[in-house]
Parts: sequence; structure tokens; C-alpha cells
Amino acid sequence: MRLTLRFLVPLLIALALFAYAAVPLVDTLTTRWFVRDLETRSTLIANTAQEPLEEMIRAGSRPRIRAYFQRLLQDERLYAVGLCLSPAEAPVATPLFPGEIRCSSLAPYLAPGEHLLRTGKGVVHVAVRRVDGEMPRSAELVLVHDMSFIERRSEETRRYLFYFFAALAVSVALITVVIAQLSWRGWVAGLRALLRGEGILRPSANTAPELKPIARDVQALLRELEHQFRPTDETQQRWTHDTLRAVLRGEMRGNDVIIVSNREPYIHVNTPQGIRVQHPASGLVTALEPVMRACSGTWIAHGSGSADRETVDKHDRVAVPPEAPSYRIRRLWLSDAEIAGYYEGFANEGLWPLCHIAHVRPTFRAADWEQYRAVNAKFADAVVKEAASDDPVVLVQDYHFALLPRMIRDRLPNATIITFWHIPWPNPEAFAICPWRVELLDGLLGSDILGFHTQFHVNNFLESVDRFVEARIDRETFTVVCRGGKTAVHRYPISIDWPPAPLARAVPIDEARERIRVRFNLPRSHKIGLGVDRLDYTKGIIERCNAVARLLEQEPEWVGRMSFIQIAAPSRGTIANYQDYAERVHKRVAEINGRYPNAAHPPIILLHEHHEPDAVYEYMRGADICIVSSLHDGMNLVAKEFIAAHEDDRGVLILSQFAGASRELPEALIVNPYDAEQCAAALGIALAMSPEEQRDRMRLMRNIIREFNVYRWAGRMLLDAASMRQRKRFRDQVEAQPTTV
Repeated sequence: MRLTLRFLVPLLIALALFAYAAVPLVDTLTTRWFVRDLETRSTLIANTAQEPLEEMIRAGSRPRIRAYFQRLLQDERLYAVGLCLSPAEAPVATPLFPGEIRCSSLAPYLAPGEHLLRTGKGVVHVAVRRVDGEMPRSAELVLVHDMSFIERRSEETRRYLFYFFAALAVSVALITVVIAQLSWRGWVAGLRALLRGEGILRPSANTAPELKPIARDVQALLRELEHQFRPTDETQQRWTHDTLRAVLRGEMRGNDVIIVSNREPYIHVNTPQGIRVQHPASGLVTALEPVMRACSGTWIAHGSGSADRETVDKHDRVAVPPEAPSYRIRRLWLSDAEIAGYYEGFANEGLWPLCHIAHVRPTFRAADWEQYRAVNAKFADAVVKEAASDDPVVLVQDYHFALLPRMIRDRLPNATIITFWHIPWPNPEAFAICPWRVELLDGLLGSDILGFHTQFHVNNFLESVDRFVEARIDRETFTVVCRGGKTAVHRYPISIDWPPAPLARAVPIDEARERIRVRFNLPRSHKIGLGVDRLDYTKGIIERCNAVARLLEQEPEWVGRMSFIQIAAPSRGTIANYQDYAERVHKRVAEINGRYPNAAHPPIILLHEHHEPDAVYEYMRGADICIVSSLHDGMNLVAKEFIAAHEDDRGVLILSQFAGASRELPEALIVNPYDAEQCAAALGIALAMSPEEQRDRMRLMRNIIREFNVYRWAGRMLLDAASMRQRKRFRDQVEAQPTTV
């Protein structure tokens, strides 16, 4: 025991000193990183506010300046804003502006360094930026950011470090005690058993009796540590293709899984060279296709390819993927009238603009509604025919099938129906525009689980139910009871496959960059921005073109040194709003390029054509910057695909605040796509960003996508569905037992 103490005491002291030294170091690094981020944010805000402030300063309108600053404070981290027009005057400032900051003493804040100030409200970051321009007097814009969030994160870091070193010290102490006891008594047999893993991890008959109490203590400690550091949510394990398959085999053994969507994952088309297989450019397909590979189920979809009928069997089924079939597609055939009414009419001229609030008026026609209802019934018939039991698991996808869950429920009351709404859900006032709002809500409430990308959309849906439907809403558990059935309404943010399937076939990143530059005759030093979208008015393509144009006006040195490549897949070309939008995009690109006829390379390269996923992936790997400027979007997987494509930790993502992905990827440059000045400033920052900062941001975002991948998204829904099925079967068993008094 004396020998043990001689070893343990110095060891524990060393661990304590190391922990004591590590905590300040972590605090310093964390603070430095966030301060650098706040400096960048301050520069971005100052650039955005430059022009309106010059106008208000010239007008001498202090009330307008204060009102403008109040709007800037909508940024949750921005604590106060002030404007110093003269060293002798008090600043024009918001109410919480610190009194410690005076216009006469701003010089220290203009010098390089970290400008932190402790006030009565806590520590704040102070950034001073000059308001340039031809004005009669100088002006200094003072931006004060709240630093309390850094203190909270530092406190969490210190707590985790304390737990880690405490657990490490206890573990080392126990192991040391065991080894010392074995050395002291010379239990060779016991030592051999321990080296084989017996006695501690797996007690056996060879374990010495004196060691059994120690073994039990170590076992208890290991169980405690495992329980302490294991996530409380079991779904936070590392989700992969194999994990999802294990969930399906373990939790849902013997259950058939059916996916229903309008778009099919593989399209067969006739070409002069014969039948060719296309993989459509769709976020829904990108997310669900790896899930179906793991499920080995049935995917029911509209057969839209010119050779689709030629490739199915007599039951309208085809095995996919072509190279290694793992599930099957059941194709349904829709007439031109059904497509015009259900898809182009009610779904895409009605529900799509209604939900996206993208300044395109929704159009609702009674004839389109009838076709929508009829096509939903046709898909319900297909689900019933494809179901191998009376209680299948059915995953209904998107706004094309709002009526389908209730129709399936009426035909297969024991089915577990999971509906995922891939687009935003509007607020009740906007949703009230739809003449058939009650029927749509009732149809969706036929689901057991109804999923949305964000909590904001969940809340909007519950408010709509509360406004228009007779139902009981539990806002604590986010469930709705309607017509005797319960629907769980939850947030399930969708993601992508990890690692991305195209990565296995992709060329190295340097080669991808070289190919793109050779393809468009661009020099090696040329910067490349990228946009990947369907040609849809909700994607903000014109807005990102305006940002490029504004950047070249403000920083003409980028003319001929940077090109923005926009891949715009044709979409819904028979709808008038889409035709008009395509024309406006082409016209705007031609107008911007026409401003620089002498440029060695065009500012914008528009590729209005279909690209296969591998080709798109090559562009993503070769681009320096990706702009996602959605005006309103459920998630937008392009943002996540761009990050996943850069295993070199290079590249910059500029992301719209109105895309669901912005909630998960705050390390991107978040912008308001309607603000061309802000977007142009972000583009300038991205072009000048150092490799070190790119690496820091990209690593954080890649870690998020690695952990929160598409298998986790599907696994969480399927685990929730499995729990529901188990509870229902238990209730049925209890009800089936005879009642005794």
C-alpha cells in the first residue's frame, strides 16, 4: 500500500497540474477563434451599412440613424451600435450602448488586436469601423457584440475537461492498485487471467478470490463511465449504411418498407445510342436512395422516362440500381391530364408557391384539385397492392401526397405511416389561402409520424391544425389527436449519404479543379464560384447573379480573375412561371456578361442542362466557393454536398439564412439573399479567405454532416416508428386478454 501511494500521489498531482494548465489554454484558443469570427462579422455589417449611413449622415437625421441601428440589432449576437460623428459629441447609439465607450477615446479600438471590454452587463467585443465617403466630417461606426455565449461555451468546456480528468484519474488509480496488489502478492495465475481479459472484463473460475471484489469494482466503474459518456439518445451513435440495416433487422424484423414519391430514383430514357439510365437531380432522391439501398424495399413512383415502360416487368416493376440491384421500383403511369392537374397544377402552381412564400401567386383550380385527389387515390391503390402484410411501414414523401396518408389509413388501418414534408410549411395566415386546407390537414393527420426539416415548420403546422381542424394538440409532446388517431409531429433535419457515394468514383480534387479550368479555358489561378440548382424561382439564382455583378462593381480587380458557374437543371418547363423565370435568368446573365466585353473570361457561365450526379460532384470538388441563395427552402442539400465533396478542408460556403441548412451550418457565411450588398461582401470575403480559416470552418461543418447524415435521419424516424409499433402490439395483447375481477 505504501508503494502504491508513492506512485499514486505524484501521478494524481501531475494530472491535476495538467488539467489546471489545459483549461486556460482551451479558454484562450476558444476566445481567440470567436473574436476573429466577430471581427469578420463586424466588417461584413459595416460594409452593408456603409451606403445607407452615408446618406443619413449627410441628411443629419439622427432619429433615422437610431431606427436603422435598431433593425441591425435583429442579429442575436449584436448587443449595441453607435455612430461617432465628432470626438466632442455623444454617439448616436442604441439604448444599451456602453457608457464606457466615448467618441473622444476610440483610438485604442482602431489599433490591431482583440478589443474586449468588461461592462456592468458582462464582457463585450468592440469593433470600430470608419464610415468612408465624401462627407464634410469623419464618422466612426462602433459595433458591440455580446460575448456571453463564449463564456457559456467555455464553462461547458471546463466542465467536460474536469469530468475527463476525474475519470482518467480514477481509472489510473484503480489500475495501479490492481497492478500493485498483484506485484506485491505475486499472483502469477491472476496476472495471466487479467492479461487474457478474465477477472475484470469477464470473470471466470481462474480469477483469484481476492481479485473478485476489485474486478467487481472495476466493472461497476466501467459501466458508470459508459453510462456517463454514452449519449442519452441512442440514435446518436455513428450512423452508417450498416447501422441502418441493423436497425431494420433488429427493430423492424419482418416488416416490409414502402416509399412513395412522385419522382423516381432512376429514369430510363431512349437515346440514339439506346436506352440510358438517368439519376435525376433532386434533393429528395439524393436523400432517400441510400435509405432504400439499406432497406431493400419497394419504391412507388411515377414512371416519367421515355423508356420506362420498356424496362419494367408485367407488374410494372424494375430492380435497381442497375449495376447492383438492392430494391425495386414500382412505376405508375399518369395521363397527360393527370400530370397537368395533379403535378403541374395543384402541386406546383398551388402548393409549391404557397409554401415557399417566394412572391409568386399560388393558383388553385377545382379541376386541378380533382386530379390531385384522384392521383393520390391511385397511389394508395398501389401501396395496398405492394404491401406484403396488413401492417407495412410506408414512407410518404413530400407535398404531392398530402391526401395519401389518410387514404392508406382507411385501407390499411394497421400500417405505420411516416410522412415527410420536404418543403417549408407556411404560417396559418398564408395557408388559409388554399381552398382545401382542411382536407390537406386531415390527409396528413392520417400519418403516425409527420416530419419537417425545422422546428419552425413544425410550429407552423401545429398552428395551422389549431386554426382549421377539430383536433387535440399536445404541445409538450408535439402530438395531434384527430379522428381517434395520434400523429407525432417532429423535426427530422434531412441530410446526405456519408461518405458520399460519388467519392468512391471521384478523381482527386486537384484533378477536378484542373478539368474544370481546361473545360472553360481558365487559367490555374482563376477563382471559381458554383451554384447547383433546378431552374426554380425559389432558388435565388438571379439574386446570386446580382451579388456577382455587385462584387465586380465594388472590386473590379476580380474581373477576368473569377468566374461563377451556375448549373441550372431544367425544371417544370411547361409551367408559365418557370418559363418566364428561365428567360429572366438567361437575360440577366447576358446583361452582366455584356458589361465586360473585354474580360478575358466571362463573369458568369450558365449551364442550363441536365448533369449526372458524378458530373455535378466534379464541379463541387473543383469549385472554390459555393453559393446557396435560396429565397425559402426546407433544407437544401446542395450546401451539405459541397462540404462533403471537400475532404481537403478547402472551400467556402455562402448560405442563405432562409435555407434550413443554415440552422445546422453556422460556420458558413450566412447571408440574406435579398441583400445584394451583403451577398457581394460575403463573396469578397470568401475570395480572400485564408486557407487556415477555410480549414477551421470546413472541419466543423464536415463533422456535423458526418454525424448527422441521411442514415441518422431515416434511422430516427424508423426507430420512432418501431417504438410506436411495439406499443401498439402491447396494447393489442393487453386488450385481447380476458378481463378478470
